Amino acid sequence: MKKLIAVLACAMCVATESVWAQEVSVSSLPPSVVKTVPESGTTNIDAQATTQITVTFSKEMLDGSWSWGQMSKETFPEMVGQPKYFEDKKTCVIDVKLQPKTTYVIWLNTEKFTGFKDANKKSSAPYLLVFQTK
Repeated sequence: MKKLIAVLACAMCVATESVWAQEVSVSSLPPSVVKTVPESGTTNIDAQATTQITVTFSKEMLDGSWSWGQMSKETFPEMVGQPKYFEDKKTCVIDVKLQPKTTYVIWLNTEKFTGFKDANKKSSAPYLLVFQTK
């Protein structure tokens, strides 16, 4: 009897693993940030030369939906116009006016604000973009 229970338990484990293997895929998981310009952590950004912030995601994204979140008004760039996606539908860009000697902190989605969504309306994982101008 103990041997039968052990065999059944192993069979359930194998069945559960195969279900998880089927559910975990690029399409089943949320999109994520794969690249930003400026790159997060950069400390020598030229404020005058940098007129755009771009964010590239791992999947095609839903146009017209985004969440550029503030930590504070002082650390958030002045945005000019509305964000838009490039033709690849993965890269979102916003025109900005940056100030010298400023640290910028931008949340791309948060737990509360989830506007960056893929074409299937799955919200992107939150990402913290931090950079500093010289």
